[in-house]
Amino acid sequence: MTLFHIDLQLFTGEKTEKATPKRKKEAREKGQVMQSKEINSALILLFTFLALFLLGNYTYQNLLLFTHNMFLNTVNTEDLFTVNGIHKMFMLLVTVTAKLVVPIMGVAFLVGLICSYMQVGFLFTTKTLGIKFDRINPINGFKKIFSKKSLVEFVKSLLKIILVGYVTFSYALKQSKTVMNILDMSLESIIGFIGSITIQVAFRAAIVLILLAVMDYFFQKWEYENELKMSKQEVKEEYKQMEGDPQVKSKIKEKQRQISMRRMMQDVPKADVIITNPTHYAVALRYDSNLEAAPVLLAKGVDLVAQNIKKAANEHEIPIVENKLLARTIFYQVDIGASIPPDLYQAVAEVLAYVYQLKNSY
Repeated sequence: MTLFHIDLQLFTGEKTEKATPKRKKEAREKGQVMQSKEINSALILLFTFLALFLLGNYTYQNLLLFTHNMFLNTVNTEDLFTVNGIHKMFMLLVTVTAKLVVPIMGVAFLVGLICSYMQVGFLFTTKTLGIKFDRINPINGFKKIFSKKSLVEFVKSLLKIILVGYVTFSYALKQSKTVMNILDMSLESIIGFIGSITIQVAFRAAIVLILLAVMDYFFQKWEYENELKMSKQEVKEEYKQMEGDPQVKSKIKEKQRQISMRRMMQDVPKADVIITNPTHYAVALRYDSNLEAAPVLLAKGVDLVAQNIKKAANEHEIPIVENKLLARTIFYQVDIGASIPPDLYQAVAEVLAYVYQLKNSY
């Protein structure tokens, strides 16, 4: 009794195979890429507050100057509640805000850009801009709300709130005694204290978010690869399409030709003689009476290939004999690796005899 093995997965839609390069390329063209937004958020927060820390003295001096101008200099002026006074205060506020905010926004923008590029690379696609009516379908909307992906996002958000809240609260609790005495501090000390606490809390929160982001990155990678998985039938169909693609076929043939050419040129040094016509054709023959009943064609070529064969022959001191008719006949009638046909024995024997005579004369 003969048993036939049938792969039942070919008849199911179960997606068990990893995505092929073609599938990944098509997904990328549609804007479907692997990216962890948590990585972006965590690093933007970290570098933003790192910039605040490095620019601490700059920020402190500007805030101090602003406070001094607002509450000391401006109050004593007679035009405080005039249009001119209000305009001066407004311009002062805008100037200080720009000085403090623009550098931080620049850092945040740059970090976000670098993070996105490192994860996705350069990608421009218009396919995501098209109108898709399933996006406004209320049934699909409810499905998304109660989907596994939404549940994961909810758990991530909950974890962030709990962990960041714990880190923030525990640090604030340690600083509670100092906070109680804040009214006894000078204006400069209050600004410095608030800035220090803000940066300390932010750094601790950023470290927690980075740890969560690393886990999210691996989860997003797993989910992305899982979404792109293919069934065995899809892989089979894709392979058939690619195999029938003229460009793919052409590339395969070109690759095979290059490999064959490389192997053929490696056999030229094993030849006993090179027969040429002499410019356009060259054939390389080997004859070992202990191994072969007749001479064997090792290599053949026209034009540039013929020149390469002759060049290799010169490098390895292999005799080159000019015989136009014989070179052309062997080139067209004999395949590489095949023996010379009987009707060419006499002509080839004469060439080999001449070669052996040359060798014996040295």
